[in-house]
Amino acid sequence: MNPKDKKASHIPFRLNLLFVIVFLSFSILIIRLSYLQIVKGSEFDALVKRTETTTTSLSVPRGLIYDSLGNVLVGNQAKKSITYTRLTDQSPSEMIDIATQLSKFVTIDTDNVTERDRKDFWAASNPNELAKRTPKSAKSLTGGDLYEKQLETIKEEDIGYGGTNLIAVAIFKKMNQASALATVTIKNDGVTEEEVAVVNEHLAQMSGISVATDWDREYPQDDLLRSIFGNVTNEQTGLPEDRVKELLSKGYSLNDRIGSSYLEKQYEDVLAGTKRQVKSTTNTANEVVTTEEVYEGKKGDNLLLTINSDFQRQVEQIATNALKELKSPFADRVYITAMNPKNGDVYAMVGKKKGFEDGRLTNEITDDALGTANTSYGMGSAIKAATVLAGYMDNVITLDDNTMVDEPLQFQGSQPKSSIFNRNGSIELNDLTALERSSNVYMMKLAMRMGGQNTYKKGGTLNIDPVVFDKLRGYYAQFGLGVRTGIDLPNESVGYQGQSRETFYALDFAYGQYDLYTPLQITQYMATIANDGVRVSPRLVKAIRGTSEDGGLGGIQTAIQPNVMNHIGATQDQIERVQAGLHLVTHGSQGTARGDFSNFNHDVAGKTGTAEAFYDGPLEEHKGDSVINSTFVGYAPYDDPEFVISVVIPYQSEDTSIETLAQSVAYEVFDLYYNKDWTEKTDNSETDTNTNE
Repeated sequence: MNPKDKKASHIPFRLNLLFVIVFLSFSILIIRLSYLQIVKGSEFDALVKRTETTTTSLSVPRGLIYDSLGNVLVGNQAKKSITYTRLTDQSPSEMIDIATQLSKFVTIDTDNVTERDRKDFWAASNPNELAKRTPKSAKSLTGGDLYEKQLETIKEEDIGYGGTNLIAVAIFKKMNQASALATVTIKNDGVTEEEVAVVNEHLAQMSGISVATDWDREYPQDDLLRSIFGNVTNEQTGLPEDRVKELLSKGYSLNDRIGSSYLEKQYEDVLAGTKRQVKSTTNTANEVVTTEEVYEGKKGDNLLLTINSDFQRQVEQIATNALKELKSPFADRVYITAMNPKNGDVYAMVGKKKGFEDGRLTNEITDDALGTANTSYGMGSAIKAATVLAGYMDNVITLDDNTMVDEPLQFQGSQPKSSIFNRNGSIELNDLTALERSSNVYMMKLAMRMGGQNTYKKGGTLNIDPVVFDKLRGYYAQFGLGVRTGIDLPNESVGYQGQSRETFYALDFAYGQYDLYTPLQITQYMATIANDGVRVSPRLVKAIRGTSEDGGLGGIQTAIQPNVMNHIGATQDQIERVQAGLHLVTHGSQGTARGDFSNFNHDVAGKTGTAEAFYDGPLEEHKGDSVINSTFVGYAPYDDPEFVISVVIPYQSEDTSIETLAQSVAYEVFDLYYNKDWTEKTDNSETDTNTNE
């Protein structure tokens, strides 16, 4: 056979083989395509059309705070804001473009822009250059570690931003705080009409930017009770660091505003309301397809206080006038607290202080209502009614055996201790006259008996068990002295306990010259006696109210009932005995407050106090100087108490007349309450419940 013919005969075979392979390949492809279209077609069609739904929470207006008659004390002031909602598909470079564009239209504060913020902005603006600069040694790193190494390559000359560029950095910083589909505020302070107009014109060029309505807390009655209300954080400060985990678990976001102190903090769950819920649907290209409000949210509920703002303001004026008239160079504060002993309603919570600047006191007078609950002072004889009842509860005196001799007490190696009215003689007193004349010695002898020493010999030894400190503190605590009163405010002070247990101090302790108490504590102490031994916690909020359709004060959501903390361990006869002694203070022929109250047109009972103390105010050079604290605490009417008041005026000079200082101020408050014009007392709702009915 010719070789050429043999070679030619192989060509058709190879060609046929190629055709077969091509045919089989196409067959397999057709079969696969048919499978995908027929068997898997619906599945892939669903995949293409697949969407994801994300629900985000948006803040609602905070609840308001009203006085007892429905006057707004803390409100919300609406204002324009510029916000940014981060879309799921927005890259850092796109966010840079938006921030740069927005910086042309608005101005925002750049004081908080840090070097790190400027580097983050540069890195997002120059991703390719950043990648080129990455050192070879960092190539193996990932995530945050890699990014930190990359930031180190950014030079100072790269980030010398100024003008609108620096504003863009500040805007980008805020935008970066938003997670996917979350909203953050870019600017909500001082947004001008011009800014609103120009931003609205360019919204199409800035994905996620919106013009919205925001709010700020406002105080229509200026500084009235300002220190009691507390504060709300802003979006920059966000959640308090020490409560982040707790609050995140409750559904808060890191940049949410929250009550950070006092009433705003105490009633955060009430005031915050329920967030608005918005559902956003995105497709596989991360484009937002639909946005739907699934829950419109609920504005925070409102607080109805026990305090009448008109009465509070007039008591503040009394305190201000008294402060201006003080002669002592150290005296810089006056505190007045009033409450209902039966249900704990606080009627007035007043503190006024002189300003302090450049190491000296000024004539500026500021609000320190909070000082009634978180500053403490020696109250002196004002607490003697608690000491007498402690004597009854400890069985060292009885209703039939309660007479002792008031005489100067001098023990071996000590200076004499005596009552102000009796420096040298011997006067027989019972519990009533001891309170009427304010006997120091009677109280000291009660402490001696409670410590196991029933006799006194001039020049002898004081031999009492230090357990008397524990006994007195235990009994005093039943009245609210040295413990929290239970008021609805966080961080209430418990006062201060003297540290030494030398038994001579126990004698001082018994007549109010050792431990320190807050003005609110001595108010509750007297309220407990006035309320026949029932201790009720003071309350600032009497009801939680909703919001009416017209935006005003709505119906009662929760009526806050009076909180009975304890009953003291004395009998009713013993309590009535001490009540009679307090009545003698204001009406007896030798009562220490008879001058102001014996002819008053409402029957007042109470107790005066002057405590020898040490200065602990802002004047550093006078720290530890000897001063006198003037106090008065009392109630009316005597036969059916409804109004308890304490007045505390610390840091008087020893050469000033302080005998009647606090009681004179108290007289003005009683006179205001009963005899002067002020808006009628309270909202007469079912929240006015008495504990002793």
